[in-house]
Amino acid sequence: MDDETIISLYWARDERAIAETSSKYGRLCNHIASNILSNYQDREECINDSYLAVWNAVPDNHPNRFSVFLGRIVRNLALKKYEYISAAKRNPAIVTSLEELGDCVSGTDSIESEIEKKNIENTLNKFLWQLNEEKRNVFIRRYWYFDSIETICKCTGFSQSKVKSMLYEMRRKLKNYLESEGIKV
Repeated sequence: MDDETIISLYWARDERAIAETSSKYGRLCNHIASNILSNYQDREECINDSYLAVWNAVPDNHPNRFSVFLGRIVRNLALKKYEYISAAKRNPAIVTSLEELGDCVSGTDSIESEIEKKNIENTLNKFLWQLNEEKRNVFIRRYWYFDSIETICKCTGFSQSKVKSMLYEMRRKLKNYLESEGIKV
């Protein structure tokens, strides 16, 4: 079933929308959640919560790309769940990914307004679209999906040293790009 049909099921408040979403995007949702949450029950809860969130969000929104819309919801809920269950203990893969980006994007309280956040989002998108598809995919796999270096290597066929080098270089370029666009890092 195509995305427009699934969205129209949500608009019609037809419960088949959830089943169709699960059928088409269940693996994507599980991939995103499993890279953040190690416990099976936590992942399942997160995915189910995501379907409910989509159910509640779609009548107010008409997503242009349903898979991205759904992926963002799963990722945000998984990160919230992760934060809740691991106040004292940390998942090293996620912490490492976030620490790597910490030099480029500070996340400090100086960037609080929605306008500033939207500006950063737009600037980051411009930066990513300047990269070739190969580099953009590596960057997104690491910092959006939280894939490990090993997983990225398996998907791309690159060596670990090449992936690490690519990520280092992209973080350096991102920092310079953000600064050149007037965003304090």
